Amino acid sequence: MSLEQTLQLFQAQVNRALDRGLPAGDRDPSRLHSAMRYAVLGPGKRVRPVLVYATGQAFGTPLETLDPCAVAVELIHAYSLIHDDLPAMDNDDLRRGRPTCHREYDEATAILAGDALQALAFGVIADSATAIDDRRRIAMLQELARASGSEGMAGGQAMDLGAVGTALSLDDLEKMHLHKTGALIRASVRLGYLASDVNDDAISARLDRYAHCVGLAFQVHDDILDVEGDTSVIGKPQGSDSDQNKPTYPNILGMSKAKETARALCDEAIANLAPLGASADTLRQLAAYIVNRDR
Repeated sequence: MSLEQTLQLFQAQVNRALDRGLPAGDRDPSRLHSAMRYAVLGPGKRVRPVLVYATGQAFGTPLETLDPCAVAVELIHAYSLIHDDLPAMDNDDLRRGRPTCHREYDEATAILAGDALQALAFGVIADSATAIDDRRRIAMLQELARASGSEGMAGGQAMDLGAVGTALSLDDLEKMHLHKTGALIRASVRLGYLASDVNDDAISARLDRYAHCVGLAFQVHDDILDVEGDTSVIGKPQGSDSDQNKPTYPNILGMSKAKETARALCDEAIANLAPLGASADTLRQLAAYIVNRDR
């Protein structure tokens, strides 16, 4: 199966699970539920759920067992995008080629939709009717909490807001993005591993390093797309980071070195999968996809 076919399979799987897991749009409070569905079910790459499925697949775990984890990471991601786009944050009008949630609805509804999606993500894992035992379920909830809290995504966003207009060092930029982007990508891989009931510290460490490299490569390539991407393809205004005077990898390293960094991170990610053999081929393909995508 080609990577494109695998992506379509995983994306369709999580889209069905998301549709089932979200409240119906006409259920009270209907405006809130409609906004939640708008933010989640619109067009998107579903990179984080795909990483959950690909990691679980490497250990032979059924997709249905992985559904709650895949749904949870996408709900957290969607909530973060809603809040990231708000006037108090990045003040963006366009997301995934459509009006941002606060533009389509209103600012208060968007804030509440983000809050509700975050809560729902934890409920999906806690309440899932799969064969995952309580020990692993608690570990999953802990992973998701770390990834989305002050030591993960929220902390990274705080660093990002504080960095506007400042000259960050490369180390500080990497720290910021390992929190803001990398933490949830790492959690996606970790949840796929935990759902598979594998207990191998060496493999776990290898997957952690893979996720570290992929998460950073994802952000480096995002920074490149902000300069070279097409607004109609990337789904948000090209040059928005530069317009807001945000520190980026191309600004600090130059475009050529930024692209070299993304490729090196991809190579390191793939190298860490060697002990898994052919079962991790989809994870390898995903690492390459992340640094070659056009949106």
